[in-house]
Amino acid sequence: MGLMLKIRKKFATWFRKIFKKSKMRIGIYGPPNAGKTTLANRILRDWTGDIIGASSHIPHETRRARLREGITIEVDGTSVTIDIVDTPGLATKIDFHDFMEYGLDEDEAKRRAKEATEGVIEAIKWLDDLDGVLLVMDACEDPFTQVNVTVIGNMEARGLPLLIVANKIDLPYASPARIKSAFPQHPVIPISALEGLNIDSLYKAIAKHFG
Repeated sequence: MGLMLKIRKKFATWFRKIFKKSKMRIGIYGPPNAGKTTLANRILRDWTGDIIGASSHIPHETRRARLREGITIEVDGTSVTIDIVDTPGLATKIDFHDFMEYGLDEDEAKRRAKEATEGVIEAIKWLDDLDGVLLVMDACEDPFTQVNVTVIGNMEARGLPLLIVANKIDLPYASPARIKSAFPQHPVIPISALEGLNIDSLYKAIAKHFG
């Protein structure tokens, strides 16, 4: 970890302790189909009995950020209240032809691609209003992508607390260790948001890092 990154993280930690908020606003970020909405739904279902929205196998199903406020997580005597922002999937390229591969006609595919592009811009703007980030990665995919590297670099530059969520550990080719190797400077929590596997470890990490 570089010296400047250490200084930024220490300053951000000090700042949060001095000006501690009653609740933290946490953004759920990551590439399309990593499981961001599934994770948001899991957290809400476990602690409020509600969900934030529908998920889909089609990329960029979430095309507008969705905010849910006042979720209280209690772990081992520690309580933290957070607002969750479920953000659109981040991508360096959005092509309407990709949507047509899922059976959408050309007009619908172009509309979806336009909305997805606008969603990426909106997700980036939300970074100015966040206190921390859950970065969701598909543990079955190569983590060392331009999107992941860019997002992590952006979080580090802002001094935002960051937890990497290695999702989909219920699948046979999942490798959370590959994510840990790619980004050793940040905590990596392996889970299955869909099945709820190891979700308690994520809640403990949220209480520790965002409490």
